[in-house]
Order: sequence, then structure tokens, then C-alpha cells
Amino acid sequence: MHQAQSAILAQNLLRLAFTKKLVRLIAAAVLPFVGVVAAFGIAPDTIIEQPAVVQVIEQVTLPVFAAHNNPEEAFWREEPIQRGDTVASLLARLQVDDPVAIKSVRGSREAKALYQLMPGRSLRVKTTADGKLLSLRYLNGNNLFSAERDENGYAVSEQPVQLEQRTQMASGTIRSSLFAATDAANLSDAVAIQIADIFSTDIDFHKDLRKGDRFTVVYEVFYHLGDTVRTGRVLAAEFINQGKSYQALHFQNAEGNGGYYTLEGKNIRKAFLRSPIEFSRISSGFSNARYHPVLKEWRAHKGVDYAAPTGTRVRVTADGVVEFAGRRGGYGNLVAVRHQSKFTTWYGHLSGFAKGLRKGSRVSQSDVIGYVGATGLATGPHLHYEFRINDVHQNPLRVVMPTAPPITADQKPAFDAVAQPMAQRLALLRGINTARLD
Repeated sequence: MHQAQSAILAQNLLRLAFTKKLVRLIAAAVLPFVGVVAAFGIAPDTIIEQPAVVQVIEQVTLPVFAAHNNPEEAFWREEPIQRGDTVASLLARLQVDDPVAIKSVRGSREAKALYQLMPGRSLRVKTTADGKLLSLRYLNGNNLFSAERDENGYAVSEQPVQLEQRTQMASGTIRSSLFAATDAANLSDAVAIQIADIFSTDIDFHKDLRKGDRFTVVYEVFYHLGDTVRTGRVLAAEFINQGKSYQALHFQNAEGNGGYYTLEGKNIRKAFLRSPIEFSRISSGFSNARYHPVLKEWRAHKGVDYAAPTGTRVRVTADGVVEFAGRRGGYGNLVAVRHQSKFTTWYGHLSGFAKGLRKGSRVSQSDVIGYVGATGLATGPHLHYEFRINDVHQNPLRVVMPTAPPITADQKPAFDAVAQPMAQRLALLRGINTARLD
């Protein structure tokens, strides 16, 4: 028994000695690092104490909210217009419970705006707690339609409003058409048409557009109380067509005359547009020998035919004076315009003329002068366009067009002040495709 106890005691002493040795080794290894940490973390003679923690509980008295018992108290509510909405469905979602008021407002002559509800805009109403209609407002174009309750019922009016102008930017890549690319970039058709019009003297959008072409655009948007009312003018744009970059900037001088220029100040407008129709296809080109589909004979075709639906707008390609507007033989309805002294352009087979257009009328480049039709010797709706120099027919797709005047020296400082920030915006967007259509 004594021997067994001695053996156990010896084992315990060995374990204790081994443990102490192990602790000394660990301490020797760790102590230098502990010392470094202490040197950076604790100042000499610092007394380390745990701060006293005191739990404080304070009673907070909540305000007492009285039950709502004033049915005449008024509230403004707003509801976005969705596709298919009617005034009745909107007012129901706005919790308007006032059949007499609704009938009175809808029965007024000015209430036609309420039957032209635009998805994406909003209808705002002011009502009492129990749903009585006090006021109704709807932005119709640039006009604000309002109905205000008074002692005689409702005062209904429609007045112009002050719009907030903002500048927005977008870019896209052509996959099938310009309109498809601008749709993918959430741009309106109005912006797409402006892009095509701005670059129409350098790019023929009927035959020059290629898959992979890119565009960037800086443009105006007008708002009222956060609602988009309309898009405005394109302020700057870049179009890369078949690897070549075309840039344009809108500049308006002190006299109020505006136009589009390159960033260096050259006028991008030629004296003549390349095409009198914004979007179409060439169905028959300029030729000295073409088989006439109506006359069934070979004869010269001294113009270019653009196939387009009946009613498509036809634009005059340059500033000028109308020499003829009426019916003329195989041309059907024809408009002839003289430009400067030696240039004339003819527009045939029209379905109708622009309102007020007559012989002697002055027209500016891109003005609408008529509409595509099939009058005269035509098998289908198209525009027959002729370009003449000193009354000699020229191919409008090949003739070299004179350019319009550039920015003058006295306008250059003001122009540069506008051009430099726009150039930075275009550079920022260049190469960034915010929309693609595959």
C-alpha cells in the first residue's frame, strides 16, 4: 500500500514539473509579443479599472392620439395612371366616394382632358376623410386641368403650367433599326426622329445604317411635379456609322437663331437634305433607262422614288420658295421649290399638300410640304423626288451638296462655352452601351 502511494505521488510530481516547464516555455515564447502589444497599447503607470456600469430605466410617456372624428379634414392623394384606366377606376383607387361631385366634374365641357389619360402620369385629388372630393388635378400635355370645389359646385379650368427642364443622356447600339435601338434605350420616337434629322445630311438612314452602329445622345426632358410631360430638343449627339464618328451640338446665338454644328463649329447642315422622307426605302433609283411599270416602256427615270405608306410626311430638302403646288400630268399632285437661283426640287405623287402651302410660299429646310400618295402615274404609294441644277436633272444621291455657313469668329467664345461641357458628356457616354437589341 505504501509503495503504491509513493508511486502515485512520484507520478504527480513528474506531471507538475512537466507542466511548470511547459508554462515557462510558453511564457518565454509569448512574452516578447505581449510586451510589444503592451508598449503600443498601454501608457506607463496606467491604472486599469473596469468602468462602473449603471443600468438606467426611464419611463417615457407616449402622446395620446385622439380618434379621428373630423370628416371635413382634407388629404391629398395621388395615383399613377395605368394602361386601361378610366376616371372612375382611378377615383375608386383614390377612395373618392362622391358620386354627385364626380358627375359634376365629368359633365363639364373642359373635362375632355379626363378622357385622354396618359399611362405613366398621375391623377391627384384632395378629399375629406370620408371621401368627399374637394379638388382634382391632372396634367394634360403642357396644361394643368383642375377642378376646385366652391359654393357653386366646382370651378373647372385648364391652364398652362411652368415645366421643369432637366438634361438626360442615353446611348444604344443598332441591332435592327434606329427605332428599335431607341426603344430599347427608353427614348421617345421624338428623339429618334431628331437623331435621324440631325445626321441626315451625312448619313442616309435608308441605306447606310449597319448592325453594330452606335449612338449617344444628350437631350431635354420636361417635368411637372415629378411627372414626365414631354421630351424636348436634342442638345448633343454622336453617331458612329460604319466606324466613322459624326458629332453634333445645338447652339443658339444671341439673336435666337439656332442650329447644329460639329464640336469645332462647322455647320453640319448641308444646303440640302439627302432625303425628303425621314424613314423609307428607295424603290427606284436615278436611271437613264428604266422600264416604266405603268406606261410599259423603257424610258429615263430622272429622280429617286421612296416607297412609304400613304400619308407619310414629305419634307422640303432646303430653304426656298414654292414655284408650283397642284396637279401636273403623270406627277399627280406636285410641289416644285426653287432654292437660291439655280437649284430646284420636285416632289410628286403626293396624296395632299401641307396646310396653307401655295405658289410663292417660303419654306425652310425640313418643313413638311405634303404627304406620300399614289396620284398620277403610280402603281402604289411612294414619293418621286427630283433634283435639278439650272433645270438639268441630277442624281440627288450622288451630287455634292454645298455646306451651310459655320460659327462666326464673334460667336466662337459663346459657342465654346457650350461645346466644351457637351463634349465631356459625349466622351463619358462613348463606348458605354446602355441598351442593346439582339
